This record gives sequence, structure tokens and C-alpha cells, in this order.
Amino acid sequence: MADTKARIGFVGVGRMGANMARRLKDHGYRIAAVQDRHATTSQSLALELDSEAAASPARVAEISDIVITVVSDDAAMRDIYAEMDSTSLMAHAKDRLFINCATLTPALHIDIEQAVERRGGAALEACMASSITQARQGTLYLMCGGKQNVFNRARPVLNSLGTIVRYIGPAGEAATVKALVNMVMNSNTAALAEGLGLGKALGIDLTLLREVFSQTGAASRVLETDGEDMQLRAHDCYFSAAHAAKDSAIALDLAKGASLSLPLAQATLNQYRRLIELGKGDLDKSAVAELTFLDRL
Repeated sequence: MADTKARIGFVGVGRMGANMARRLKDHGYRIAAVQDRHATTSQSLALELDSEAAASPARVAEISDIVITVVSDDAAMRDIYAEMDSTSLMAHAKDRLFINCATLTPALHIDIEQAVERRGGAALEACMASSITQARQGTLYLMCGGKQNVFNRARPVLNSLGTIVRYIGPAGEAATVKALVNMVMNSNTAALAEGLGLGKALGIDLTLLREVFSQTGAASRVLETDGEDMQLRAHDCYFSAAHAAKDSAIALDLAKGASLSLPLAQATLNQYRRLIELGKGDLDKSAVAELTFLDRL
């Protein structure tokens, strides 16, 4: 049973973090504090949730029992966990449980777990294979890495956020699996964009083509989520091209460490980096189709 008396804080309340906080509030949890590098974002959400708009990550940890972090990348994560910074989460790590939901390099998750434990706290990675709508509805797919007892401690909160909550293994392993998930997803997205782009160039009706894809070996989850958006050029962001590039790069770094060549993943990364260079990194990953339709180049 969920301990709704636990005070929960959030660091990083963009669209994912904010909707996770709303979901937990709906489930009876007290959202003690929220903090974001964009102060207006945290102030607005704090007012909505009757929480404190904390001035720093340290303040979030100070008044929370559990801190959920949803930040963008390794650099942001290092900032909020900086060991020699009195404004970081480490200032009040003792007896706290930190649940880290960002897609980061596996090594960083390991480093954070060790650093938090040195301060008397506990850390768990809870990597998300879902998007904004699922965050609000509490239907996230969560892959967790860390110590088993820490996972057990976090499970009630995680169960309020996700319909599938999987323990993968020690720190870093969930992040590794998440990197592979996103690498394959990104490659599928780029391949779908090429299929639809070629179909359009050959004069094939794209609605018909998507239907045929869905009934044959070309079917995929990406076809369901991104196919129509590619056709209609509707690239409102659920998972950005910039994040796609970041996550594919993490997987390729892991492949390099394993002495493995992944030419398809590399080609996909090149496409997403091209989108970023064109100033389209903030669009949804479906915007990779903008590179493959003749009339959009």
C-alpha cells in the first residue's frame, strides 16, 4: 500500500515531471516542493499543487522524504547532485530516497548511487519508456536499476506512476536497457520516415500505405505513434529530436565500449543531428520525416 504520508519533491518539472507530480497528487501524495531551472515553470506548478516552489535542489531534499528527478541529460544531473555544492541535492541526502527518471549514461547512475549512499541516502534509477500522456495517466513503463531493497522501498510510488514497473538489476543496468530501447525506437522512426518519404515520391497515397504497413511486416509501435504525424507534418513534441540524438549517442558509446559497429544506429544518429543543425531539435522525433520528403527539403 502506498504511504501517502511521504513528502515527495520534484526536481525538473517540464512536461514529464509536472504530469508525474500531478498524478501523485491525484493519488493522495503530498507534493512538498518542486524546482526547475525555469523558475516560472516551478512557480506555476507549485501554485497548482499547493507546494513550495523551491529555490534550489537542496531545498527540495530538505523538506521531502522522496525526491524524483526528471532532468534532461548528464550535465544537468551532475549539477543537481554536485557533491561540493550547498545548493545541490547532496546537501540533504541523508535518509532520503532519490528516484532518478532521466535517460542518462549508465556510469552516471552508478556514480550517483555511490555518492548518495556515502551521504546516508538511497538512489534508484527508474527509466521511462513512455511519454507525456502516460505520465499524466499513470501508465508509464518503468525500468528500474539499483539495489533490490531500494527498489522495494520505492515500489509503492512507482506503482502510482506506471502500469509496468520492472526491476532490471544493479545500478546502470536499467539505463543500459533504456538506451537500447531508444536506439531501436529511433532507428525504426527514421526507417518509417524513409518508407513514407519514398512512397510519397512515387505517388502512393500515404494513408493507404500506412494501412498496408500496419497489416504487414512493416508494422511497428512507431507506425502507430508517428506515422500519421509524419504524413500531416504534425510534430508537436512528445519526445524531441534532440533527445533522440542524445539517447542514440549513449547507445553508440556503449557499442564502442563493446567493440561493436552499429551502422544503422549511426546513420539514425546522423539524421537526428542533421535536424538539430537545421534548428529543428525541439520538434518531435517524427520530424525526421522532414529530411526524407522531397517537397520538404
